[in-house]
Amino acid sequence: MVEDIRAIKRNDPASRGLDFLLYPCLHAMFNHRLIAHPLYRCRLFFLSRFFSQLSRFFTGIEIHPGATIDGGFFIDHGMGVVIGETARIGPNCVLFQGVTLGGTGKQKGKRHPSLGANVLVGTNATLLGPIEVGDNAKIGAETVVINRDIPANCTVVGTPGRIVRLNGRRVEPPEPLPLSGYRQSEKQTESEWEANYADNLLDDTAGSP
Repeated sequence: MVEDIRAIKRNDPASRGLDFLLYPCLHAMFNHRLIAHPLYRCRLFFLSRFFSQLSRFFTGIEIHPGATIDGGFFIDHGMGVVIGETARIGPNCVLFQGVTLGGTGKQKGKRHPSLGANVLVGTNATLLGPIEVGDNAKIGAETVVINRDIPANCTVVGTPGRIVRLNGRRVEPPEPLPLSGYRQSEKQTESEWEANYADNLLDDTAGSP
């Protein structure tokens, strides 16, 4: 929790004095780290969901109790953020309001994004599927990424998301993202994925818990 408080101070210039105690992201992380996630790990699924839903009611932030979140996590504003059960968030990540880390389909097992260290996800961005987001990646506001991995040290914008900066250099024209390892394991070709993109977007944009 100390790292989360430091993240508030580091990322929000509007924070002064003890006002960080009023931040909904701190309330949500207190509940997740100290109550809901430990209960989930003890397989007390009903109780863990009860407390996660209670936190959602008070903060507007929905974090599944199964999600794994490292220290230094900051959600700016927070309203409408959804983080799914098998999501993995590395250290010092920042999410803005309306971000969805959701799943695709109804399969069991890993189905939500994994974020590396120092990842920033902009307002209303939607990341769906068991994708890997590399360290220091930045995802722009309103960006949509479905079952596509995001390399480290890049900036991704648009719908569907495309790389516009990589390792500090502008990419012109913007490059499409590589298929995730999950999609490759399904042996789905690029053209097949593109043909199904609209259907995926309609079916999955809301994400799965």
